[in-house]
Amino acid sequence: MIRINLLPFRAARKKENVRRQVSLFLLSFSLIIIAAVYFNMWLGGKIERLKVRNQDTTAQIAKYDKINKEIAGFKKALSNLEQKIKVIETLEGSRKDAVIFMTSMTDLIVEERMWFTSLDAQGSKITIRGIALDERTIVDFMNNLEKTEGLYANVTLKTLTQQKIQGRMNLKSFDISLINASLNKDKKQDTAGKAKKS
Repeated sequence: MIRINLLPFRAARKKENVRRQVSLFLLSFSLIIIAAVYFNMWLGGKIERLKVRNQDTTAQIAKYDKINKEIAGFKKALSNLEQKIKVIETLEGSRKDAVIFMTSMTDLIVEERMWFTSLDAQGSKITIRGIALDERTIVDFMNNLEKTEGLYANVTLKTLTQQKIQGRMNLKSFDISLINASLNKDKKQDTAGKAKKS
């Protein structure tokens, strides 16, 4: 009977398997390291791109912030200008109203029979104080005010008192209130115009 010793063949095979497994392990390890290095480089590149993008975005935000501040400054200047224009328009209207008021009072007064001591206009409400020679003169003046065809309304005699001047002359001191109806019409027209625009 022939005996064959298979032990050296098995040992060689075992060595070969060990070598193969070590080679496979080293190859896998190398591939993992290469993949890790590639992923790290890719991630580093992405981080750099994001940093550049972040810097660009920050620069754009700073640019737009500057533009927004300029716009806010322009809006504030425009608002101030609009307020000044409104004040000027109000003053122009008031000046025009005052001229019309004084001209109409000059036309309506009963000459050489009455004198004004004060004229007070608060918006459309007007108070006239003065002195007249007699009651008839005051009645004539009030009639003149009422006949102005919509210029003045609600003409009311508030007070009428007798006043002595230099101890000799008996004059009549009066206090009349009225409404400047033309101012009320202008305000109503302005309000209606604004309502139509909006």
